[in-house]
Amino acid sequence: MAVHSGMLRLSTDGGGQIVDVTAGVASVVRMAEIPVGVATVFVRGSTAAITAMEYEPGAVIDLTDVLERLIPTGADYEHNRRNHDTNAHAHARAAIIGPSVAVPVVDGALALGTWQSIVLIDLDDRPRDRTVLVHVVA
Repeated sequence: MAVHSGMLRLSTDGGGQIVDVTAGVASVVRMAEIPVGVATVFVRGSTAAITAMEYEPGAVIDLTDVLERLIPTGADYEHNRRNHDTNAHAHARAAIIGPSVAVPVVDGALALGTWQSIVLIDLDDRPRDRTVLVHVVA
């Protein structure tokens, strides 16, 4: 089994910022020179998430709005009370979306659909430095 690893580092504004990381992930996949396999994309941290979506302004606004309706920023959360914190909503949102996505690699490239992008969602309520790990396995 061949494994190739890469790392993407980025600074985010928090507040639900959605960042397209597809190009960075695709670069790691190209460097792996693995014709067929799977790329796993994982973000470190309990207030960020990784998913695939159509990355366009309307879809970004829609996802942000849905998350706010499902898990409101200003609701009363036990995490905030116990830890004198303000980001319980970010932990809950990240847990629901998840920290990773697996994408097939076909002919040495990500097998994404026409409008699919891989995105990092920084759900915290403050800026962060984020690390995204990419593993390509054949």
